[in-house]
Amino acid sequence: MLFLPAAALCCLCSVITVAEELIQNDLTLTRVAGESVSFSCGGTDQCSSTVVYWYQKKDTRDSFRMLLSIGISNGAINRGYNHPQQNDFSAVKNQGSWALELKTVKDVHSAIYYCSCYKSTHNMIFGSGAKLYVTATPVAKPSVTVYQAASSDHLEEKRSLLCVASQMVPPVVKITWKSQKQDGSPLAAPPGDTEQLDIIESDYTASILLIHQQDENSHTYGCSVTHEGGTVEGQIEEGVSQSPPKELPPDTLSTNQTLTEGPSSEHPVSQKQVKLLCLVYTVLITKSLVYCCGVSLLRLIRRSRKHAAD
Repeated sequence: MLFLPAAALCCLCSVITVAEELIQNDLTLTRVAGESVSFSCGGTDQCSSTVVYWYQKKDTRDSFRMLLSIGISNGAINRGYNHPQQNDFSAVKNQGSWALELKTVKDVHSAIYYCSCYKSTHNMIFGSGAKLYVTATPVAKPSVTVYQAASSDHLEEKRSLLCVASQMVPPVVKITWKSQKQDGSPLAAPPGDTEQLDIIESDYTASILLIHQQDENSHTYGCSVTHEGGTVEGQIEEGVSQSPPKELPPDTLSTNQTLTEGPSSEHPVSQKQVKLLCLVYTVLITKSLVYCCGVSLLRLIRRSRKHAAD
């Protein structure tokens, strides 16, 4: 019962900030200095406001700033937000909607760009963001490996599959799991009783799929890795053991060893210790959620006041 207020606050924040999103299909965009680039924003038909706001976020503290706004119907630009780079950007018509355009890319433009609009008076929705990389390094597709991280003898008949994407340029990917029965049924999302955990590091991204359901028919599980260089597929048949490939990052191998080895018989873990660990973990998560939701509410109030003043 003590956690209910925090949970309620978190749900409220989720409804306000991420209930619906605008569509930004590009995870990343890589350009050489001097080239041009444009950032698209779809789903603006759900906006009640007449403009789309564009924000720029750099890898520094307090760097999330409004760049400019673009009229949804006419592409009119409002640069009255005092951003130092506002004159570098313009609007361009892209597939029936107006996109943010940068005709001459510079190193200083490296950042994540978010589009947003008002769905209602107090409900601002955002896109997922597109990160611009300014570099001469060519784009390289990820190397994708999928293997069984734990057998059915561990974790009370649960099975863990690990999908690792590495060696990609730029280092940003999105991992999606799919499953298919041996009878050739169409590919679909894994059953609802599975759990997914994503791990993002500077040189690789990993996703762990924990399978609860034990079906009589064998399944083929695979991960689809979306990247600027293209989509890469990887798959493994459930129940087939596969050794970790040599090219996996050292940190990932350590994680795999922890998953497969399980608790040592010489030092059994008591139920009391497990429950205490779960309690501590829950408290830490709750504190983080309360902090994040509080910050989200403060940002929303600040933006609302700023737009009201404009």
